[in-house]
Amino acid sequence: MTFSPQFLDEIRARVALADVVGRRVRLQRKGREHVGLCPFHNERTPSFAVVEDKGFFHCFGCGAHGDVIGFVMRTENLSFPEAVAKLAQDAGLELPRQGPEEAARARRAASLYEVAEAACQWFQAQLKGPAGGVAREYLARRGVSADSVERFRLGWAPDQRTRLKEALTSKTVPEAALIESGLLVKPEDGGASYDRFRGRVIFPIADKAGRIIAFGGRILGDGKPKYLNSPETPLFQKGGVLYGLAAARVAARESGRILVVEGYMDVVALHQAGMANVVAPLGTALTERHLELLWRVAPEVVIGTDADSGGFHGAVRAYERALPLLSPDRNLGFALWPPGEDPDSLVRKQGIEALRRLLDASRPWFDLAWDIHLVGLCGRPDPRPEAVPPHLRAKLEADLEALVQRVGHEGLRRHLRGHVRERLTALFQPARARGSLARRPFAPDRAVPPPPGPPPPNPLGARREGVAERRERELVAAVVNHPGLVERIDEELAGLRLRTPRLDDMCRKILEVAAAAPGLDSPALQRHLRECGFSDVLDALFAPRPWSERVSLGSYVRPDASLAEAERGWRATFELHQGALLAEEEAAARQSMAENPTPESWEVHKALIALNLARKPAVGGEGGQA
Repeated sequence: MTFSPQFLDEIRARVALADVVGRRVRLQRKGREHVGLCPFHNERTPSFAVVEDKGFFHCFGCGAHGDVIGFVMRTENLSFPEAVAKLAQDAGLELPRQGPEEAARARRAASLYEVAEAACQWFQAQLKGPAGGVAREYLARRGVSADSVERFRLGWAPDQRTRLKEALTSKTVPEAALIESGLLVKPEDGGASYDRFRGRVIFPIADKAGRIIAFGGRILGDGKPKYLNSPETPLFQKGGVLYGLAAARVAARESGRILVVEGYMDVVALHQAGMANVVAPLGTALTERHLELLWRVAPEVVIGTDADSGGFHGAVRAYERALPLLSPDRNLGFALWPPGEDPDSLVRKQGIEALRRLLDASRPWFDLAWDIHLVGLCGRPDPRPEAVPPHLRAKLEADLEALVQRVGHEGLRRHLRGHVRERLTALFQPARARGSLARRPFAPDRAVPPPPGPPPPNPLGARREGVAERRERELVAAVVNHPGLVERIDEELAGLRLRTPRLDDMCRKILEVAAAAPGLDSPALQRHLRECGFSDVLDALFAPRPWSERVSLGSYVRPDASLAEAERGWRATFELHQGALLAEEEAAARQSMAENPTPESWEVHKALIALNLARKPAVGGEGGQA
């Protein structure tokens, strides 16, 4: 019975060598390896090593060497097909049927490696020849050195319909093999086949052993698509291949960390700058197979992502796929690129140390998930404890518990649950520690003395009222005149951010009073607010403005407006107010990053992006784009 190289590679990827060896040998971790007493000869001092990321074992005493299949063959006295069948069962794989057709297909697949290698050499020659001048100019403009061109075996596909086909078929490479390898396109109407890659800089794609299995092409000019990959073939499945993995293995093993970036040029640029532990997926989101490959190389996987809505959604998809695979030896983090930058441009402008600082400040997956859940439920990553009602607290706890429940490792799951409880306690502790009306029964006849000292002459702040101040005054005045609004807008009111401290304090007090004594009318609410020391704010809220500053409040604020009219007007003003605040904060964050590009400033910008993601769908934004 014969097996295709792809099937054997799939077994090696799915079955951890250290786990299989560990059933027979007591292993101890030493750095990136496991060591123990050799099972193939008698020894007192360990000389047997398991190198997990490279997929082999080796004994320095007796010379025994092999992969997981060879280990099972030797220790269990099995033939090669029997060992493969046993491991396939452990990995949950169905054995391929091995009739004459399957055997012939396996032989054809083996020959495709030769076809891919021949095509790679031809592309390389075209880049070096007269036809490759435009591609050489492009690579030089992107800062790609001659050494990087050789290291990554970059090439050029001339913009002619059948140049590759003619060159390789003249060397006895069958046309059918070129079609099966994805190098030629065979039209459905039965027309003549033609080259898939034309007018493109070629990036050969290797498997983890360094064998060429596919190609990516970057067009020069205005054609579409900008990047084109080989189709899936017997050698190449996008969901299980990472660009640059073979070149990244050594550096990733030494550093214990591997970085995932977006594209070919990022990988090439970072290698060239001195950071070799970098890979990229091939036009797909990270899959479970990708993550397994990455963790076999390094225990810490860091995913670089753009500071926009697409980047955040991609991060969520990545950590959700990773949850069942996580363990104490498998960490996942996220690094956020500065706005408008990618790793290539960042390194060219600020140097490799800027990138290393970003990676050192990368966020663990749970921290990112925590922020996203807080923003989604509370409207901000740092909500005031008193502004988060009990039902939102319960939902936050339930959502985080459901997230943790998906973690595959029992011990890690247990510790994450404790971590969630600690963070929830720390988040909401200030509200429980305060002796406010939120903790005591409401007593409308109890007078609460105002704070000592005279009130400020203008508790609402500015001498001259601008648009922002008028909106804030409208939002609070409408609630004072229509207390029934609180039931309809309680979540928005809890998340309302006001620039004027005294106005903000009174807004919090309105929430407390409404929760303790629902059904109050406007006179009763105002009476209680005055008893709580907010007479100055109420007087300033409804005081007439000088003629030069007089701008009438919206009609929805008036006491004679219907509750439905008040709600419509309040919500419209609220969205304008929140949008203006977000715009101001984003501008401040961009300015801060321009003046002081630190990891902390990136974190502020990330929180604003997350807030924008949570807000825009509610207001009919443009698909949540930041």
